[in-house]
Amino acid sequence: MEIIMPGVSFPKQLFMAQLNPTENIARKKSRSKQKKLSPTVDMTPMVDLGFLLICFFVFTTTMSKPYVTDLIVPKDGPPIFIKGSESLTVLLGKGNQLFCYDGDWNKAVSSNGIMVTNYSINSGIGDIIRQKQKSMNDTKGKDGRNSLMLIVKATKEASYKNLMDVLDEILINDVRHYAVVDPEPEEIRYLQK
Repeated sequence: MEIIMPGVSFPKQLFMAQLNPTENIARKKSRSKQKKLSPTVDMTPMVDLGFLLICFFVFTTTMSKPYVTDLIVPKDGPPIFIKGSESLTVLLGKGNQLFCYDGDWNKAVSSNGIMVTNYSINSGIGDIIRQKQKSMNDTKGKDGRNSLMLIVKATKEASYKNLMDVLDEILINDVRHYAVVDPEPEEIRYLQK
């Protein structure tokens, strides 16, 4: 039902995908008086709806939360003694300096057992860890590798990236026991040479 009020005009009602025919007058050369109509679609409401949906999904999705690695630090107490055959120590110096040795520092220095290594995939620190685990399996049996204690000693000049690379190798090679500690003064002097 249509209500007509004198003196009041209402705007033309628009629909979402309304066809608005536009008139194209036939060419002058054509003798017919027929008008050709070409329909157009008003996409403005559809674009508005698209932006509303994008805004809805942006506001309702949860952003990825940063993941922090848990670092479990033991309580202070008496020192833990580890057999030299079950320990491997990694020294991180400035730049890409990376040294490692088995057992005690003094024995490693006297027997020239300090190995220079790097971060490469095939012949780096990961390979040394795997060799140590294999030798422990050979001497102690199938689960001998689980008793390996890897000690990481990073100097103040060591980069954070290099420390993370060593920790990645620890996770890749499934080292169950490891510690990040400060290097001894004689180890620092060795790295400065």
